[in-house]
Amino acid sequence: MDTMITTEQLTKKYKNFTSVNSVSLHIRKGSIYGFLGPNGAGKSTTMKMLLGLTAPTKGSFIIDGKHFPNDRMAVLREIGSFIESPSFYANLTGRENLDIIRRILKLPESSVEDALELVGLTEFGGRLAKNYSLGMKQRLGLAGALLGRPPILILDEPTNGLDPSGIHEIRNLIKSLPELYDCTVLISSHMLSEIELMADDIGILNHGRLLFEGSLDELRQSALQAGFSSDNLEEMFLSLIEKDNAARKQRAQL
Repeated sequence: MDTMITTEQLTKKYKNFTSVNSVSLHIRKGSIYGFLGPNGAGKSTTMKMLLGLTAPTKGSFIIDGKHFPNDRMAVLREIGSFIESPSFYANLTGRENLDIIRRILKLPESSVEDALELVGLTEFGGRLAKNYSLGMKQRLGLAGALLGRPPILILDEPTNGLDPSGIHEIRNLIKSLPELYDCTVLISSHMLSEIELMADDIGILNHGRLLFEGSLDELRQSALQAGFSSDNLEEMFLSLIEKDNAARKQRAQL
């Protein structure tokens, strides 16, 4: 399978703090890639670099054969994104908010209704955004990312604020997207059980460094070889993080 997103030694430093440290990702075309890590691990910063929202200090990346920053606009036209909590014009309807994005992207009018239908907001499209629940705002943010059915989706915590039923619906939607219109999904979440049900491949960050990249089966094999439990993703994830934190602490004491 071809690689849709490749990063090479991607690094982001802020004065004396390194948020992302020499991260090399390989995200397969048509896959769902679960991007995991504790708070402050560098997931959102990595995603923002891929979206051109912050510049790398070092390293490079290629998206769909296009090099950043030389092909910046061509790259961004292929990506739908949902980063952190999306913001909307409170006094406009959900449909009107999406229409603003549609006009900027120069997409057909039908793309708004298509996106609303995909996330289950068709009947609420005429409601003012200020009257949306948190869960509905998350859905509207996802609808914005899906406008025009882009070949690449970058989703940061898309199920935040959703009730169990909403999480189930959004998970099933995300799982269906690669087959539905041949897209590639990079998704971060703190809900590891959800990632386990969705992802083809996993990348695990801690303190800006990539600890693991590969399939869930490869992660299980790696966990077993290291003597960790491989019963579920959460246990494997915590074992890797704890081992890395202990090693970092030991190095700091030397």
